[in-house]
Amino acid sequence: MSRPVPFAPAALLALTLTFTLTLTACTGDGGDRGDTGGAHGTSGAAGLKDPYFPKMGNGGYDVTHYALTLDYDPDDNDLKAEAVITARAEQNLSAFNLDLKGLKVDGVKVDGAPARWNRAGQELTVRPAAGLTKDKTFRTTVRYSGSPKTITDPDGSEEGWLRTGDDDEGHGVLALGEPTGSMTWFPGNHHPSDKATYDITVTVPEGVRAVSNGELRSEGKSRSGGVTTTWHTAQPMASYLATVAIGPYVIRTSTTDDGLPVYVAVDPSQVQDSRKVLDRIPEVMEWAEDNFGAYPFTSTGVIVDRPEAVGYALETQNRPVFPGAPDISLLVHELAHQWYGDSVTPESWRDMWLNEGFATYAEWLWQEDHDGDSAQDTFDAVYEGDYFSDTESSEAVWDFPPADPPSAARISDSPVYERGAMVLHKIRETVGDDTFYDIIRGWAATHRHGNASTADFTKYVEEKAPDEDFDVIWKEWLYGEGKPSSP
Repeated sequence: MSRPVPFAPAALLALTLTFTLTLTACTGDGGDRGDTGGAHGTSGAAGLKDPYFPKMGNGGYDVTHYALTLDYDPDDNDLKAEAVITARAEQNLSAFNLDLKGLKVDGVKVDGAPARWNRAGQELTVRPAAGLTKDKTFRTTVRYSGSPKTITDPDGSEEGWLRTGDDDEGHGVLALGEPTGSMTWFPGNHHPSDKATYDITVTVPEGVRAVSNGELRSEGKSRSGGVTTTWHTAQPMASYLATVAIGPYVIRTSTTDDGLPVYVAVDPSQVQDSRKVLDRIPEVMEWAEDNFGAYPFTSTGVIVDRPEAVGYALETQNRPVFPGAPDISLLVHELAHQWYGDSVTPESWRDMWLNEGFATYAEWLWQEDHDGDSAQDTFDAVYEGDYFSDTESSEAVWDFPPADPPSAARISDSPVYERGAMVLHKIRETVGDDTFYDIIRGWAATHRHGNASTADFTKYVEEKAPDEDFDVIWKEWLYGEGKPSSP
């Protein structure tokens, strides 16, 4: 992700509660009314106690696949949808929760049988007709409808279901989920520690295109006269990285020299300005594989919307989203996230620097390899206060340790990005280039398609360079308060 600015080119915790629960019919979020009744047994936790978003995610099960079918009218912002969620019970379950904010639930089934359910805030609680035993694979089908909402993050940026376009050119959508927005358009276990594969089928009116993650499996006329597209994501994906983009995009498809499919969707207003930099995607991908190891996915590409559509870029899996034509540094940043953030996903939102520090350092490495400043020069500029154009930004780098943001509102602030990158440079300085590249390639390979924490990373580095002492780096640069006394 890139920090929200006016656009310019530039282990799961499971809480087990044993109790006797008797419910009466109640009205949930959005005025839903579920069929309720008595239930006795063990319920999965409603939240995973993430350090910054404790209500996000749910305990007691692990999602393996989402099949989402969306029928959307952009003019009325009207969504009719069905989610089929395949999961494995991690304990004996009498009930479990799904995250869903807004929207109207029209019905819930578990393994084909109607299930009792109720709503409370962002929690959709489901009570199957029969209990679910530990290790059982089960399928939950949720039918839902309504007008998806945009939500505001603690840092003031917007996410969720973002409407784009204007009255003259129709309405489009960008569905962006970091950190919590994905729950505005489909029910699920919306925490980065529960990754799954996806099939997303979208029907929209003629004249607009629907673009999502992964590979386009089919596209054709719908019974209603619109256009239906189906997208398949075969590699595990955190829900915050799922996207649907709807608009009058100009589509270009190609392949890299190695045969990797490239799918590019660009708003018509951005085609001319973006073509030159987007033509460099194959070059960036080849450079990134040389530095970070084998690409972890089966396609790449981008979505470019209008600058006013959203105030930030986001590393949505396979296909990052940009607000207007990106410059080469921003393209490198979001494509580097495909290794660091998308394939190796943080265990919790406290580990955000493992995404952003790596992607920022990728920018520094690109500059170093393309006749720009060396990474050492960039490191020195950040340390000396010359990297940013104003004193406030230069001092903000030292506001808090990159591995311990003080609140949810700060997880995308400068210490997570630039100071996170400085941690990586200090490791490189300590171990030398050969070992450093072995470390960053090995880290991406070892945790490919998985989750990892800061503790996992520091342990990995120490194991790969057992003769080096990293105590000062961890103490002063990764976890230390304030500016280290020497660079």
